[in-house]
Amino acid sequence: MARKIGIDLGTANVLVYLKGKGIVLSEPSVVALSTKDGRVRAVGAEALAMLGREPESIEVVRPMRNGVIADYQVTEAMLKYFIGRVAGRFRFAKPEVMICIPAGVTSVEMRAVRDAALEAGAGRAYLIREPLAAAIGANIPVAQPSGNLVIDIGGGTTEVAVISLNDIVVSTSVRVGGNKFDEAIAAYVKRKYNMLIGERTAESVKIEIGSALPLERPLTTQVRGRDQVAGLPRTIDVDSNEITEAIQEPLEAIVNAVRAVLVETPPELSSDIIDKGMVMTGGGAMLRRINELLTEVTGVPCYVADQPASCVAIGTGLALENLDILRDSLSGDDLN
Repeated sequence: MARKIGIDLGTANVLVYLKGKGIVLSEPSVVALSTKDGRVRAVGAEALAMLGREPESIEVVRPMRNGVIADYQVTEAMLKYFIGRVAGRFRFAKPEVMICIPAGVTSVEMRAVRDAALEAGAGRAYLIREPLAAAIGANIPVAQPSGNLVIDIGGGTTEVAVISLNDIVVSTSVRVGGNKFDEAIAAYVKRKYNMLIGERTAESVKIEIGSALPLERPLTTQVRGRDQVAGLPRTIDVDSNEITEAIQEPLEAIVNAVRAVLVETPPELSSDIIDKGMVMTGGGAMLRRINELLTEVTGVPCYVADQPASCVAIGTGLALENLDILRDSLSGDDLN
């Protein structure tokens, strides 16, 4: 019997859900290639460890950009590696795969994702839009005739959608996510302290002390980088209120996306959302006080789902188990 695999093919990470076992794999969506012959040298965590430290003979790339495929061949190789790890090399039947896609992707981008999955070894490949998968994974009752607002902040995109009767009613997708937070932090440190830091350092600062609103007791951390003037290694102390200031621009883009969806939401569904509140998923939902910020600016209660970073992957797997119920909401080689 073919295995059923749900894949959250994210800009920053790939999570794989296996029916009956839950999430069995969580790896960075990073691939290391040989610059001489293009051969894949490493995938996932092993490749990420090389980022920023690689010699000229190795190139470390992120084949996903803003939630869509930026490099088709590398994405295919990455999927082949992950599907092989989960399904096993000696399998009797090719697995059925469900992959999430951003709500705003084009038909060309959708086809690219599906084709990459089939080329990577999937027997059948289906696509589900990210906000719907996130809502299913967050255990939101999407089948009911009631409005549910989901905010999914991934590595490359933020998806905001109102869901009712197993489908998306209103949605928007902005190319702002965790990566933009990292870039904003690196730019702030460069501007204020004249010091260069890498994306991995910026990400660790965000995780350690990042906050969407100022904290009563600011957190501090040491940041190591290279002085732009002297060109030598340097260490500085940075506090959480500085990081709050640094990430204002990407936060504002997310707030505007939520406002835009609320404005477009039909009145009956708006009343449901006011009663139930908004639910946040994705790795970006773990930024300190981000739900409080959205509650403050919209006047609608905002909650963070349990295990927010896993919701989309769990949702893709559960959707694959309920194909008949979700048939009209999905896209795939057998559903078109």
